[in-house]
Amino acid sequence: MLSAILGALALVTATPDAGGIAEDLLEASGSPGAVVALRAGGEDTFGVAGVRIRNEAAPIEAGDLWHMGSNTKAMTATLVARLAERGTLRWDMTVGEVLGSLDLEIHPDLAHADFIALLSHRSGMAANAGPLTAIRLAGSDEDRDAAADRIVYARAVLAEPGGEAGAFLYSNAGYVVAALMVEQLTGESYEALMQREVFDPLGMETAGWGPPGNRGEADQPRGHRAGLFGLSAVEPGAAADNPPAMNPAGRAHMAMADLLDFLDLHRRGAAGEETGYLSAESFARLHAPNGNYALGWGVREDGSLVHSGSNTMWLVTMRVDPQGGTVSAAGVNDGRIGAVSGPVNAALQALASSR
Repeated sequence: MLSAILGALALVTATPDAGGIAEDLLEASGSPGAVVALRAGGEDTFGVAGVRIRNEAAPIEAGDLWHMGSNTKAMTATLVARLAERGTLRWDMTVGEVLGSLDLEIHPDLAHADFIALLSHRSGMAANAGPLTAIRLAGSDEDRDAAADRIVYARAVLAEPGGEAGAFLYSNAGYVVAALMVEQLTGESYEALMQREVFDPLGMETAGWGPPGNRGEADQPRGHRAGLFGLSAVEPGAAADNPPAMNPAGRAHMAMADLLDFLDLHRRGAAGEETGYLSAESFARLHAPNGNYALGWGVREDGSLVHSGSNTMWLVTMRVDPQGGTVSAAGVNDGRIGAVSGPVNAALQALASSR
């Protein structure tokens, strides 16, 4: 881990523009810390500002780890595409077909949902399992069996639909169920598959799960939530994130350099370049919108791919611009979405305008 972080630091290009954009993001958001990252013309540029923990001195550094939240969904969809190309699964495999042998009550309307419907939020599944399930499955990645917990999670969301099949309903649950289907088809955990099929091949050495850092140490940024006395840092542990069962929907963390590697893969794929990782057909499927959402990506009118992620204690927004040939991300260690989403989006626009 240390060597990967030092490697990310070595990639930093000292650019006053990126540093200024990060400082502007920090001031506009009122967050403890901020980061911006850009890859253009094969060159990586990073800007950081602020501190890892509110009211403490440790500064944000370019190699720090950031919680990706729902940006993880694009990575989960990429895993499914990889396995589809291997013939391990078919895109049209359904919930009922794959999970029917488990001890689950599956509503008929949800039994027909396939991978495409699950990953595009059109399965009819509820947004999340209920609060009792979240409490039951709460814990850290070290003390929970995430794969076993996904069966419990699926039992809570498959009995009744949350909406109409085919209609858009943003669903973390859909991604958890898709990962459970992958696990049933492969006999391996989602986390092991992600490591072998996504993180390792793309050189994403800092990628991991849950809140980054160690309790009692200012070794990584902390997520922050609003309280009666302002923002409070949340130490790594069960209170700092959703249950580990939800890894496929939004619990990855990584350094910005590794996120840029992932984004640049999708830029090259969207631009029709040969990647040696996925076929042009797989990238086209991943990026093709139904409405304005594809598989793990929002799609803008200009063809750029976007997504934001937050577990209510962080916010990171990422963008892939195939026409402009750039990828970028901006984030804060602060989950006050109403206060920080505008400044984060403005920082991304400033990065684009600086080219």
